[in-house]
Amino acid sequence: MSQLDNLFIQVRALLQSESVMLWEEPYYSEDLGSIEGALENLAQKYSEIVGVDMNRCKFILTELQENALRKLAARREFSSTGMATFKVRRIDKHSGATMVEVKCSLDILGSELQADIAKKLELPNAEHVKCIAAGKIVNAHSTLADQQLKNNQQLIVIVGDGDNPGEALYERINRIKADVQAVVSSKNGLIEMEDQNGSQVYLPPSEHKALLMGLGFCEKARAAMHREHFEEALLLLLEADAYFSGCDSKFLESVDNYALLNLDIVWCYLCLKNVTQIPDAERRLACCSRSFRISYGENFERLYSLKGKNCPERALIMRLQLLQGVVFFHQNRRDEAFERFEAANNLLKELKINGDQLALLVEMGFEASEARMALRSCKGGNDVERAVQFIQERRQQLKDARKKYKTTERAMERRLKRSNSKDCTWVNPRSVCSLTEMGYENGLATIALQRSKNDILKAVELLQTEADELNAVSPRAPVTIDAMKLAQLLQLGFYEKDSRVALENASNNIEEAIESLMCAIESEEELKTILEHVSRMAKPGDQNLDGPSTSTASGQAQTTLPSPIIEAVLNHARSEIETYKAYDRFNSDLKLSDMEYLDLPLIQEEKVLTEYFNMLRQ
Repeated sequence: MSQLDNLFIQVRALLQSESVMLWEEPYYSEDLGSIEGALENLAQKYSEIVGVDMNRCKFILTELQENALRKLAARREFSSTGMATFKVRRIDKHSGATMVEVKCSLDILGSELQADIAKKLELPNAEHVKCIAAGKIVNAHSTLADQQLKNNQQLIVIVGDGDNPGEALYERINRIKADVQAVVSSKNGLIEMEDQNGSQVYLPPSEHKALLMGLGFCEKARAAMHREHFEEALLLLLEADAYFSGCDSKFLESVDNYALLNLDIVWCYLCLKNVTQIPDAERRLACCSRSFRISYGENFERLYSLKGKNCPERALIMRLQLLQGVVFFHQNRRDEAFERFEAANNLLKELKINGDQLALLVEMGFEASEARMALRSCKGGNDVERAVQFIQERRQQLKDARKKYKTTERAMERRLKRSNSKDCTWVNPRSVCSLTEMGYENGLATIALQRSKNDILKAVELLQTEADELNAVSPRAPVTIDAMKLAQLLQLGFYEKDSRVALENASNNIEEAIESLMCAIESEEELKTILEHVSRMAKPGDQNLDGPSTSTASGQAQTTLPSPIIEAVLNHARSEIETYKAYDRFNSDLKLSDMEYLDLPLIQEEKVLTEYFNMLRQ
């Protein structure tokens, strides 16, 4: 931020505080235009207040006057013709910002606005233009009016950065979107949601998918931020924001994820030097602060009581206070900005770690991120020894939680996914596990939880007081397995035991049984084995190939499989293999640390803090 920007903020605030209207007399006349004498007198007055040369102050007043007159003319034009004016800022962190003005009707589609902007910026492909208005990506398929765009609104346009032309960025974003969609939509559960302690987080299916999509985009955005590709990161974060909006607002405000999303978006605004988004930044920081209060308690007392005063979450608090100070500064609320900067600076001093100790832990074989957070969490005494203990305890905690999930809850979760595949009633797998550990039968526990809307105490009460009624509606007796369909599943290469269970659950519907069996496959290698086996079967004369399970004692005669069944297995296997490839691409640039989002080196934050402190002192 330049000194001139600082002066603009102060002069604009003086005009607002004194209700000075530069587009009216005595500063401007419709007949005479700008009135120099009145502007010079005002410049003389303000230059003494701000402490700047009078000519420079007059230049600032003239610029503000011309900007106000342009807005007034645009307002009149919109009123008479319906043509809205947008001030469009193209972001490019290497070559700076490019400002253009675009006029169009609010009734046009977002794609038409993209085309107008592309023409103004002399870009060959309008699809590569990503336009952002009030913190949202403009939808190409909706009208500007439906998206609540307004006349005289300032827009951001992201096309690409200096190292990556717009086409590359456009293709990269589309590939990431496709990969995240494929990974999240996979029925094999390639990614799962867990809390900081490694325990699984369960939500109703629709919200669960929306949140996983949002978190997927957040992970890729954080990787882009790590590379300082803030244009790409901002686009991915706004995509995540759109998915988060599909979740219950009370839930979003009670978890860290949505707070971090808003914090990261504002951080990208700052790194891209985009002060035009101050209103959206203020809204997002307020949301982040509210979420932190709910999660961490007022003044973070709940967080500190659970994790101690040296918890690594302080890095997030420091960044929040810094960004709040930046917003206050640009609103010319300088005293409030100074208070936030002071608080951020005090936290920054506490969060600094000894570089030699960090290097020593890395030499011991620990990741730099976990070493940095361990040192921040173990201030005082022998920091290195305590940090090693912290890392080891943290690793064991995660290992225990994930082991419990894999041995008990995951099997239950998969069973419930199959049984609820055509039922909108969602049951928390963890609650079913808890009830079965108490000695209740799975089917009865499931019904009780459905009726109690996953309230485990009410479910126990139902099981104790209404057991007869629950038994009356409990799952039906096992069906008799169709021998021919069982033989067909064995020919496809599935194991007999699994095939029997699948047919029983699907009431002998072979298509549903196949889908259930395919969804139970948990490795790419097993998928490839099935694909290879069934591909051979698809060749003429190869229907009698033995699969891995046909050597069992089933005694079933082999039959000719219908082509649609073979094609269904092949299509499913190929689709899931592509999903595994998408998963590999998704993980290609992600850090392995589960607490990576807390690993802020705080180098950039310190530079920003120093810059704004200097501005306040000018």
